[in-house]
Amino acid sequence: MAKSIVIVESPTKVKTINKILGKNFKVVSSMGHLVDLPKSTLGVDIENDFEPKLIVVRKKQKILTKLKKDCAKAKEIYFASDPDREGEAIGWNLVSHIGEGKKIFRVTFQEITKEAVLKAFKHPREFDQKKINAQMARRVLDRIVGYKISPLLWKKVGSRLSAGRVQSVALRIIVDREREIKKFVPNEYWQISVDLKKEGYDNILEASFEKINGEKPEIGSQDRANELVESIRKEKFVVTDITKRQISRKSQAPLRTSTMQQEAFNKLRFNASKTMMVAQQLYEGIDLGDGETIGLITYMRTDSVNVSNEAIEKVRSFIGDNYGEKYLPEIPNKFKAKKSAQEAHEAIRPSDVLRRPNDLRQYLDDDQFKLYELIWNKFVSSQMVPSLYENKKIEIAAGNFQFGASGSTLLFDGYLAIENEAREEESKIDFSHYDKGDNLNLVEVKPTQHFTKPPPRFSDASLVKALEEDGIGRPSTYASIILTLVMRNYVEREKGYLGPTELGVLISDLLVEYFSKIMDITFTAKMEENLDLIEEGDLVYKDLLKEFYQPFNEELDYAEDNIVKTENFVDKDCPECGKKLLIKWGRRGKFLSCSGFPDCKHAEPLTLGIKCPEEGCEGEVVKRKSSRGAFYGCTKYPQCTYVSKELPEEE
Repeated sequence: MAKSIVIVESPTKVKTINKILGKNFKVVSSMGHLVDLPKSTLGVDIENDFEPKLIVVRKKQKILTKLKKDCAKAKEIYFASDPDREGEAIGWNLVSHIGEGKKIFRVTFQEITKEAVLKAFKHPREFDQKKINAQMARRVLDRIVGYKISPLLWKKVGSRLSAGRVQSVALRIIVDREREIKKFVPNEYWQISVDLKKEGYDNILEASFEKINGEKPEIGSQDRANELVESIRKEKFVVTDITKRQISRKSQAPLRTSTMQQEAFNKLRFNASKTMMVAQQLYEGIDLGDGETIGLITYMRTDSVNVSNEAIEKVRSFIGDNYGEKYLPEIPNKFKAKKSAQEAHEAIRPSDVLRRPNDLRQYLDDDQFKLYELIWNKFVSSQMVPSLYENKKIEIAAGNFQFGASGSTLLFDGYLAIENEAREEESKIDFSHYDKGDNLNLVEVKPTQHFTKPPPRFSDASLVKALEEDGIGRPSTYASIILTLVMRNYVEREKGYLGPTELGVLISDLLVEYFSKIMDITFTAKMEENLDLIEEGDLVYKDLLKEFYQPFNEELDYAEDNIVKTENFVDKDCPECGKKLLIKWGRRGKFLSCSGFPDCKHAEPLTLGIKCPEEGCEGEVVKRKSSRGAFYGCTKYPQCTYVSKELPEEE
């Protein structure tokens, strides 16, 4: 009997799924997209309702040939590509090449475990044409923008530059933030606190100046601070009130793609790409020592906070058994998803909550362990009761001045039994020996100077958060947006934070000036909503593209006629032909090129005007980029191998 063929995207899943399904199935990998738009042309028939011209990817012809051979005798083909729009399209685009005369099934699962995979194969479905249309609409939109604008950049700015529909808006957000930072003017302000003692007690009570004559003070100079300090020293301090109140803090939702990327950056210092790479490894399966590879987490590209009923039951049982009934809410905690979330998906959670992080430590590398622990902790704590704090405040009057001291005590840890780091929020102060009406002795008045700070640069975490809040991109695109900007040299990472390069600012400004619609955050968010509407069946693919293309084409024509390329000559002649050199832009930044190009192809790096510090070297320092980030090298490389992460000082 011929085996049924199962096609997955990644080769790492093949062995695991084949073992689960057994001898009547053969699992093979498509290695991602086999069918796509061509690289060399636009590949979209704009006049014919934006019909895409899909071809077999040239480098993957051999993979398709092998798939055809594998499927030749099979009567049934199961497409088990990833459970999102892109996975739906990857499978569907193969059907016409290998599916003729076969029974075609689509299967999806949120986790690669025996139970989930077997359940999916018991309930196969047809391909979801609406999902496929939404994915193709995104692909065609991105292709039109990239292939129409990029040649314009080559002509007007520099060769091999490119623009992307969503990446360009993300670049604008980063550039706008950089301008905010540069424009920022710090304002001086002062704060005042006092150290007080109660007669007969040694401990100091530090209280903050909160009001004067019932109004919040604004202290903008040292003179004003000194004036207030002198007045405060003359007053008597009396406790006017002591208040206590209990505050509960609820647990957060289990992780979705964006919050996983944010938490992983903030707690583990993983950038978005690294987070997704490690999450993929945990999802596709880890060998747990008995030769069996098991997926440890659910699918990692999701904007949903939903959790299956089975997983809820299991985690509630785990909490009750391991922490006690007092940690278990009467009914499961529910979390509200954002409007655009695909509710068929689940949140990111462990595939089996009984696999505690420490039990798996020996099978995971350091990065896998850290991310699994983060996902496991967030999931378990999300189904626990709130923590309970007691907040206490002492109010103190000194004439017209009002001071306050406050602290909090953790009464019941609740979900913090898992999330230990949150205990640091507790600030214990012993208020037991203070009573209303107590007179306090002044020990010291402490004025401190401060300055307002500019908004920070975006990190991977804060940029992902901003993109999600603005409705830019989707879970599958956040990491690739950031990676693309860095690889194109439009943005560079500095100590984990993202700043635009000179080239990035130039490209962003040019696109904002000539392509205002594409660079508009609201417009881009609306396009994302429209793609969701296509998936829901409420909007037609070609209607969206028509609505987009007309104003875009008008902007394109205007830009073509009006962008003027400026030639930036330098006072240096070409050593090969004698013509003047000029500054050009490429994907790695500025460089010097002969003005006689293309007849003369001489090019050289643009130096920083600093002599190479290596003894006897006549070269100059130049800034270069590698996959590990920016560094400084020598123009005489490879004869001189000087390299440094820091810019050498000019002698």
